[in-house]
Amino acid sequence: MRPRREGEGGRAAGRRRAAAAAEEDEEEEEEDVWELKEAEGESSSDSESFPGAEDAAGALGRDQSHMSFEELLRVQSDTRTRVCKQVTGGKKTAKPAKAMVKQQQGKKGPLEMSAKKPVPFLRQVVSVTKKVRRDPRFDDLSGEYKPEIFMRTYSFLDNIKKQEKEMIQKQLKKCRNVEQKEKLQQLLNRMTQQEQAQKNQQELRERELSLKRQQRELAKQGKKPFFLKKSDKRKLELAEKYAELKRSGKLESFLNKKRKRNAIKDKRRLPSQKNL
Repeated sequence: MRPRREGEGGRAAGRRRAAAAAEEDEEEEEEDVWELKEAEGESSSDSESFPGAEDAAGALGRDQSHMSFEELLRVQSDTRTRVCKQVTGGKKTAKPAKAMVKQQQGKKGPLEMSAKKPVPFLRQVVSVTKKVRRDPRFDDLSGEYKPEIFMRTYSFLDNIKKQEKEMIQKQLKKCRNVEQKEKLQQLLNRMTQQEQAQKNQQELRERELSLKRQQRELAKQGKKPFFLKKSDKRKLELAEKYAELKRSGKLESFLNKKRKRNAIKDKRRLPSQKNL
């Protein structure tokens, strides 16, 4: 009895499948009929603008009652194809062009990196304009440096430095703190050295100006001008220095210090006893 029941269940399932398939076929036929009616409406509307479509629609209306369902579908597809060709003029539709890669818009726009290349670890996300620093000492807009004009323009600074030096000397006499006294003494020595260096530069400029005056006078007399070498200039400087030390009475002390420095240099150049 059990195998018989299983056979009856299989038959019932087959009937249900057949009924479902029949329903699907009916639905498809109804959809095709609706599509055919819509195609007839489209062909009638297209026949107003295209002369070939009117003949196709008329033939379809006359022979519709005597044609099978498959023939109706074939005529429908042929009509649509013919109408589309008339609309487009028989030309193939052009493929849409590939979207162009957007480039950087302006200097301050975001930079688009390529996906085909690896992005570096340290990259400049936003470009920063380089700051240009200007030093007025070496700028052509500031003019040419002329020591004579500079010293004449800032000559008032010499009086200020002189007053500061006198004030530091007074503080140094009154000071009792050892550390503070050393600082004041170092400051006083530095100011004295700066004053002496400025004095030497002034003397050097005056010496060069005197040589230029002599050359101009010789040129006016028709003689050929001469230019001193650095060694000759150095000899003239030493001669003037010795003359000034002799006038001030410091020549002997200066020569003793000079001899000691030369002796130390000679001792360093001599070979040591270990190497003998």
